[in-house]
Amino acid sequence: MDRRKFIQSVAAFGATGALPAALPAFAQTRSETLLVTMEFGPNSLDIHTVGANRPAYGVSWNCYDRLLTFGKKTLANGTVSYDHSKLEPELAESWSVAKDGMSVTFKLRRDAKFHDGTPVTAKDVKWSFDRAVAVGGFPTFQMKAGSLEKPEQFVIVDDATFRINLLRKDKMTMADIAVPVPSIFNSELVKKNVTADDPWGLNWTKSNVAGGGAYKVESWKPGQEIVFVRNDAWKSGALPPLKKVILREVPSAGNRRALLERGDVDISYDLPPKDFQEFVKTDKINESSVPIENAIWYVGMNVTKAPFNNVKVRQAIAYAIPYDKLMSAAFYGRATKLWGGKAAKPDSPAWPQPHPYNTDLAKAKALMAEAGQAGGFETVLSYDLGQATVSEPIAILLQEALAQIGIKITINKIPGANWRSALLKKDMPIIINRFGGWLNYPDYFFFWNYHGQNAVFNTMSYQNPAMDKLIDAARLDSDPKKYEADVKGFIEIANSEIPRIPLTQPWMDVAMQRNIKGYQYWFHLQPDFRQITKG
Repeated sequence: MDRRKFIQSVAAFGATGALPAALPAFAQTRSETLLVTMEFGPNSLDIHTVGANRPAYGVSWNCYDRLLTFGKKTLANGTVSYDHSKLEPELAESWSVAKDGMSVTFKLRRDAKFHDGTPVTAKDVKWSFDRAVAVGGFPTFQMKAGSLEKPEQFVIVDDATFRINLLRKDKMTMADIAVPVPSIFNSELVKKNVTADDPWGLNWTKSNVAGGGAYKVESWKPGQEIVFVRNDAWKSGALPPLKKVILREVPSAGNRRALLERGDVDISYDLPPKDFQEFVKTDKINESSVPIENAIWYVGMNVTKAPFNNVKVRQAIAYAIPYDKLMSAAFYGRATKLWGGKAAKPDSPAWPQPHPYNTDLAKAKALMAEAGQAGGFETVLSYDLGQATVSEPIAILLQEALAQIGIKITINKIPGANWRSALLKKDMPIIINRFGGWLNYPDYFFFWNYHGQNAVFNTMSYQNPAMDKLIDAARLDSDPKKYEADVKGFIEIANSEIPRIPLTQPWMDVAMQRNIKGYQYWFHLQPDFRQITKG
C-alpha cells in the first residue's frame, strides 16, 4: 500500500469511526515515517496568533528554533525528560552574562538558515522578540513572565551577535528564552505579508511557517492532518532520524486505541486514563507516564459573576465535590490527588500541593445558607470538548453532586478549537479546565493563574492586591527563607478564597509501538519529533 492510500484509509477511520481492513506497511518509507494520532490538532501554525491551542505549540517547537533549549535527564521510570535546571545552546552557539548581571549576549550560529535558505541574523532575532512582546495576549504575558517586556531591551550588536538588556535580575529570564514563544522568525519573509491592520503578519503565519527549525510543514488540512518533512539543512542540533511525520486527528478515543493496537499508527496522544490503566497490564504497547510539573485539573469560578463573587459559595462547592469518585471515574487513579490537605496553612512551598477541602455535604449546605443561597441557584458549567475523555465524567459527577446542595447545573460543551477563545472572553460562570506552567516555579504558576494583571489564564477574573504583592515578591526573592514565606503566603490565600478548586495533578500518558525509541517528555506536552527513532 502506498502512502497516499494509507493516509486515505486512516482518514476515513478518523472521520467515520469505521474500522478499516488490515493496513499493510507502505513500502520502505514506513521506517522513516512516524504516524501519530491525537484527539485534535493545531488551530494555527503560529503560537503568537490569538487563541493558538496546545497542538499549535508543537508546530512551533518542531518548525522553529529558539536561542536556547533545555538539557535532558532520565526519570526513575526510564522516561527521558527535559531538565528545567540545565540550559543548552540551540540557535545561539554560546552566551555570556555581563559582570553586573544586567545583560546577556548571544553568539548566533553562522551556518543557520531558514527553510527558504535565507541566513539567520540578529535582525531576525530582534524582530522576533519585538513581535513577541508586542502582539499581546498569551505571547506577551509569557515574555513578561521572564521580565522580557520592551523592544528597547533587544539589541543587534552585529549580524551574529544579539544582546538582551535586563530590566531586573529575574531568575526566570534565561529559562523563558527556551520556551516556544520566543521562536525565531524569518523577518523579511513575514514582512512581505503584513498589512496596515496586521503589522506583524499574524494572519499569514497562522497558516504558513516562516521558521528554520528541524521540520517543515509539507501540508496542513485543519481538522484532519498535518504533515511534517525533515529540514535536511538544519544546523541547530543533530539531524532528526525521521524524514516525515504525519499527525492525524482522530476524535474518537476508541478509534485511536484500535489503530494503535493494530499497529497502524506509531504513537497516540490524548488516550483516556482508562486505556492506560489497561495498557500497563500488557506488554504489547509501550507507555510513558510522567506527573506533569506545575499542573492541575481544576474547577474555576468567575468571581465577577454572582453568586460566585461570594467566597462562601466557592467554599461550599469545594466541600461538595466528590473527589474520590472523580479520581476513580474520570482519572482511573492515574493522577495525583490535590484535596484533603492536613491544614489550611501550607507547611511547604511545593506546588501543586493538596488543599484542605474534603467532600463534606453538611459543611457545604451550611456555607450555602451563610451565603444566602440555601435555596440554591442555576448556572452553566462549561468544558473543553477536546478534553472530554476526562472533562465529561467530571462534569456529570459535579452536576449530580452540586444538585445535592441546591445548585442546578446545565452542561456546556465547547469544541476544542474554540476553547482558548472562549476562555479569553471571561464570560463563563464556572468551568472545568487544566493548566500547566511551563517554568517549574510556584510563583510562575500563580503569576499566570491568580495575578490580577494577567488577562489570559486568570480564568476566574480573580483580583487580590495582597496575592499580587506576594507573587511579585517571590519572582525576585534572592533569600530562600523569604521566597518560601511568600510562596506559602499566596498558597494560603488561594486555599482560603478558592477561586479555583484544584482536583488533581495530571499525568502525561503517551502510548507507542514497542519499536519507537527516543520519546522525550517536555513541559509543553507536545511531541518532539527530533529525537524519535523507529527500530
